[in-house]
Amino acid sequence: MSDKFSDLLDSLSRTKLEALENIHVIEQIEYFTKLCKPAKVTVLGEGEEDIRYVRDLALKSGEETTLKIRGQTVHFDGYYDLARDVGATKVLTTKNMRLSKRINTIDRDDGLKEILTLLDGAMGGKECLVKFYSLGPTNSRFSLCAMQITDSPYVAHSEDILYRQGYSQFKRLKGSKEFFTFIHSAGELNENRVTKNVHLRRIYIDVVDGKVYSVNNQYAGNSVGLKKLALRLAIHKANHEDWLAEHMLIMGAHPPGKNRVTYFTGAFPSACGKTSTAMIPGQSIVGDDIAYLRIDDEGYARAVNIEQGIFGIIQDVNPIDDPLIYKALTTPRELIFSNVLVADGIPYWLGMGRDDIPEKGVNFSGEWWKEKRDSEGKEIPFAHGNARYTMRLSELENVDPKYNDPEGVVVEGILYGGRDSDTNVPIAEALSWEHGVYLGAALESETTTATIGKTGVRRCDPMANIDFVVVPLGLYISNHFSFGRRLKHKPRVYAMNYFLKHEGRYTNSKLDKKVWILWAEGRIRGEYDAVKTPIGCLPLFNDLETLFREVLGREYSEKDYEIQFSVRLTKQLEKIERMENFFKDEEMPEEFWSIMKKQREELMSLKLETGEEVLPPSFFQAV
Repeated sequence: MSDKFSDLLDSLSRTKLEALENIHVIEQIEYFTKLCKPAKVTVLGEGEEDIRYVRDLALKSGEETTLKIRGQTVHFDGYYDLARDVGATKVLTTKNMRLSKRINTIDRDDGLKEILTLLDGAMGGKECLVKFYSLGPTNSRFSLCAMQITDSPYVAHSEDILYRQGYSQFKRLKGSKEFFTFIHSAGELNENRVTKNVHLRRIYIDVVDGKVYSVNNQYAGNSVGLKKLALRLAIHKANHEDWLAEHMLIMGAHPPGKNRVTYFTGAFPSACGKTSTAMIPGQSIVGDDIAYLRIDDEGYARAVNIEQGIFGIIQDVNPIDDPLIYKALTTPRELIFSNVLVADGIPYWLGMGRDDIPEKGVNFSGEWWKEKRDSEGKEIPFAHGNARYTMRLSELENVDPKYNDPEGVVVEGILYGGRDSDTNVPIAEALSWEHGVYLGAALESETTTATIGKTGVRRCDPMANIDFVVVPLGLYISNHFSFGRRLKHKPRVYAMNYFLKHEGRYTNSKLDKKVWILWAEGRIRGEYDAVKTPIGCLPLFNDLETLFREVLGREYSEKDYEIQFSVRLTKQLEKIERMENFFKDEEMPEEFWSIMKKQREELMSLKLETGEEVLPPSFFQAV
């Protein structure tokens, strides 16, 4: 440890750093602080005093402000820093690395030169925080160690809520260099304490060295290293080993009147119902975003949530559709709101179910008033469509008792859900594990405000992971096939769609997802028959009619059933053509193409046989 570096540390920080007995940790911190040139470096452990230090600094720095309800704060990102920046997020590649053409890449040497230049002096005059975390439960074979270096107390505070403290976990490394490193600087801030130079926003992932570099941004999807940025590093690691790192929720399904729990994982692109699925009333949540899956000694798939908190989209969270989340958001607890409207210390967001939204306040644009417009003349809404809340899972009434279990939970069902207005049924069970992998790979979603760019564009998003896959797409899909081959007890796989429309209206209510999940749970337990079709096994009307009455207390009509669960032959064939075009340049495994071919042949045969474009579920045979 050089004298110059040591001078940036107080005695407590030096003691904490030396106690790790890890030269790799010390060398990295010294290198990056020398590069970024902060005025001070604070190394933090995992005690409450250290956690409180970060919270207090977030307020002192102006990156967060307190609200009226005890424990709540608000953070604002800049007007042009409100979502994941896919274009500025790139994987550093060497000449011998081959990735999908859909993955943004930059030559590793060129990328490092650019990002290190941008980071040079980026922390000038600011305090650099060094934090240690465990991606997953501590003392678990699932978990990975991660070190965050940042000049944003908001980022560190968010990670203290979202992730398990890992200082002790780093001690268990016994000097090993097997950990991820995340370097972040918000860069120069303007008078509103938000990033000024967003045109120089860069997020570069170095899978060769297990590092992520992020500069000139504050939005958590770009800056909180342990979230989607760490997912990319984990995907690379998992796909060169024997496990899966997935963009998945984990939840426990609890059928009423039955003393059992069945665990599901589920992949949904942003704003497609993932968090609300994990929070279905009467069920339990293990995690809402990222899961690591491994095979145990008995041949079961097990999953852990790498996080201990939620960074959830707040739009449309209201007391009717999401009562558990709404209650948590409106009662005292440690919680960070971002990019909502604040008036008199009270947060307001889109779709919260209130008619008394103030006509002025503070939001992501600064001082806000009704009909305020930006520099391009576009009216600024009172809250952003990608506004978020950050809170601990332990604060929720429905947290599953196994959410922190180092052995994870046994996965018996996997859900793949997209945002699709005209093709897929609300739920269909895959015909086999291989067919389930195909359904996951063929996941489509209409784009939302969670990513920068146009909304409403149909986008193929394999396993809801296309933005994060840093290995060839064919390898990624192939590893899902092989993962299933190694399982003695394969989970059942389900394709889900909450966004089917008929005559311009959604065919589902937001509460219907509870019925779909409990039907899937009953199928796993052998309690329901199904209708076999080329796109999967569909529910029988009588079973859904009973579930709707017992679970939601309302009648379910045969007309609704026919509209929702008819097989749209033409639309399904059009989707297959889109999938063929999407994957044609990828080196996909043969299983993928054979499943696509079989499904196309069956759908075309039915269309020729019947002359119909849409077939009702009653056309098919129950099994």
